[in-house]
Amino acid sequence: MTYNTLKWELQGTIGTITLSRPEKRNAISVEMIGELLAVLDEAEASAVRVVIITGSGKAFCSGMDIDGLLTIASQTPKDHLEDSERVAKMFRRLYTYPKPLIAAVNGAAVAGGCGIATLADFTLATPEAKLGYTEVRIGFIPALVAVFLKRQVGGKHARDLLLTGKIIDAAEAFRIGMVTEIVPAENLMARARQIAETLLSVSPTSVVRTKKLLAAFEEDALDAEIALAIQENADIRSTLDFREGVSAFLEKRTPQWKGR
Repeated sequence: MTYNTLKWELQGTIGTITLSRPEKRNAISVEMIGELLAVLDEAEASAVRVVIITGSGKAFCSGMDIDGLLTIASQTPKDHLEDSERVAKMFRRLYTYPKPLIAAVNGAAVAGGCGIATLADFTLATPEAKLGYTEVRIGFIPALVAVFLKRQVGGKHARDLLLTGKIIDAAEAFRIGMVTEIVPAENLMARARQIAETLLSVSPTSVVRTKKLLAAFEEDALDAEIALAIQENADIRSTLDFREGVSAFLEKRTPQWKGR
């Protein structure tokens, strides 16, 4: 397949996905979600044993595309639900992917982009990388990422990040468990490939079965929590605070919250 929003490269049995919308700081679009799901399917069906995900340009992924925010304002409740389900499918696929995933975070990873970065099995980040879930700043709700974040960093750290919408540096992300390792920018991809080579040296059957077992431990709870998160993600879009938050963001002004 050919892709418009990402690049897919093979080096032996290591595949590299590069999010490739540098002019948009690799922001997530509907097309990117579809292509990311497609390339993951392609990799799963191939001889690839390890997948690396990184970003082009100065950012890893800045979250939802602004054009997408403009579209949301005119969507119907059915549209909201379908959009929420689409994003949830992407996150669930990354979190339960049967082959090892390594995220090489080369810059900012914000909101949904932070979700993509931290749902990998290994998350490497440069010292300059910034991470965070900024949804509450625009009257949105980090419902879908919350399902996974609380499992990774615990309740207190998850509340701190999700309720304040703050951005943290790579060192803090490493301290609380969002990042596996901090790597100088010039060594980032080499280190990702080094980890990939380590994974290639062990039994592929054992790796796949271990990942399948880890996913099975959480399957029922994930199903229930994701269903709840999808509904919340859709419902918040009909609130006055969401509409005000998006308008204020696009107009580069301070939001005047309505509280409803």
